[in-house]
Amino acid sequence: MMLLPALLQQQPDQRTREILIGQLLLDYGFLSRDTIGESRCGRPIDLLHIGHRRQQVLLTGCFHGMEWLTTLLLLRFVDELCFAVMTGRSLCGVRIGTFLNRRGLAIVPCVNPDGAEIQLHGADSAGAYRETVLRACQGDTSHWQANAAGVDINHNFAAGWESLHEREQEEGIVQPCATRYGGEYPESEPESRTIASYCRTGHIAHALAFHSQGEEIYWHYGSYRDHEAHRMAKMLSYVSGYPISEPTGLAVGGGFKDWFVDKFHRPAFTIEIGRGTNPLPVEDLDAIYRQLREMLVLAVVL
Repeated sequence: MMLLPALLQQQPDQRTREILIGQLLLDYGFLSRDTIGESRCGRPIDLLHIGHRRQQVLLTGCFHGMEWLTTLLLLRFVDELCFAVMTGRSLCGVRIGTFLNRRGLAIVPCVNPDGAEIQLHGADSAGAYRETVLRACQGDTSHWQANAAGVDINHNFAAGWESLHEREQEEGIVQPCATRYGGEYPESEPESRTIASYCRTGHIAHALAFHSQGEEIYWHYGSYRDHEAHRMAKMLSYVSGYPISEPTGLAVGGGFKDWFVDKFHRPAFTIEIGRGTNPLPVEDLDAIYRQLREMLVLAVVL
C-alpha cells in the first residue's frame, strides 16, 4: 500500500522521516535501508536502496536546511516506484521492476539532517552546537541552510573549493554562517564526507542532487562538456519543463554535482525544484511531484 497523503503533508523532521521510512520498509520488503554516516549531531544519514548494487543511480536531497521539501519529493517517489515494482505495474510507461534487475537506485532523502532540524525546530536542535548556531544566525534560524557547525554542505566538496572560498571571503563570509560558508577545507564535514565516500565505493552511474527553488537544471562543471551528459540534461529538461541553466557567483564550485562531475567524469545534475521562497510549503509538493514524476523515472532508466 502507498503512503497516506497526510504523512506527506508533514514537515520532514527526524521523527517524521523515521515514520515515513519505517512505513516504506514495512510495506516493501525488497526495499533496504543503510545508515551510511552520521551528521555533526549524530543523526543518521539514511540511504534507501532497491535493485542491482553494481550499477546505481543516486538521488540526493536536502543538502540545505530550508530545502526539506526535496526529502518529501524523494520519499514520495520511492513509495510510488516500490508500489509499481510490487504490483508489476508500469510507471510512466516503464516496467520499472524489470529494469531494476539490471540497475539499482540509491536514495539519500536527507543529506543534512541537522540543518533541517535546526530550520524546523530552532537552535536547541543543534545540541552541543547550539551557541554556534545562535551566533551564526543572530538567533533567527528560520533561514538556516548549513549544518550544525555553520558549514554549507554544498560548498564543502573538493571541486574549485579554493576559488569558491576566496569568493566567499570577498563577500564577507569568513566564519560559520547560516548559509554559503564552505568550511575550513573540503570535506571538513561528516555530511559531505559521507556522500563522497559512498560515491567512491558505490558504483554510481550518474547522480542527481535536488535543491529548491527556481525550476532549473544544472548539468556541467568546469571543462566537462560530455555529449551524453548534455543529451541527458536535455531529456530531463524536456519531460519536466525545467530549463537548463548556468549557475553563477557563489553557486559555482564546491557543490556535490560539481565534485561528482570533476571527480568521476560522469553525468550529474542539480535540479532546483519549485518556485517561490524557501522553505517551500508542503502544499506545493503535489504539484511539484506531478510535474517531475516522469523526470524522476527517466533519471533512473537513462
